[in-house]
Amino acid sequence: MLEELASLREKGTGVLTSLPSGRKAVGSRWVFSYKYDEGGQISRYKARLVAQGFSQIEGLDYTETFAPVAKYDTTRALLSMVAKYDLELDQMDVKTAFLNGDLDEDIYMKQPPGFEDEEYPDGVWKLLKGIYGLKQSGRQWNKTLDEFLRKEGFSFVRSEADYSLYVL
Repeated sequence: MLEELASLREKGTGVLTSLPSGRKAVGSRWVFSYKYDEGGQISRYKARLVAQGFSQIEGLDYTETFAPVAKYDTTRALLSMVAKYDLELDQMDVKTAFLNGDLDEDIYMKQPPGFEDEEYPDGVWKLLKGIYGLKQSGRQWNKTLDEFLRKEGFSFVRSEADYSLYVL
């Protein structure tokens, strides 16, 4: 859990502040899971801090939540072209992807259970970047990725038929 908190701080996910009047803080909680090795044995334990986004209020905490997902037909067409023309295909995973999307709204989150700041026990985190559990996190990450792919130097073009497909 300490590693997860350190990762959040390193990425500039939020700052500790006081809650403005008239605002409510979104709760937070820990989600625990296991990582297994090839033999099915537990290789490590994982902890992820998530926001309790179900308490967010539309229009105040978020306005839009849409984030594109690759269409099945697009994936099949891409894979068939790779097979037909004997192309090489590679994929990647962005670790902590949601933590890279800058938030457009002011979101306040309660301090993680068990890790309240001793000097500022009533403080809340003003989130600057998306965090798992927020309704708009997927959209904000997609917006960040879209801006990166379309910026000068890459010049990818986004498909009108499938927003998750980019062509160079």
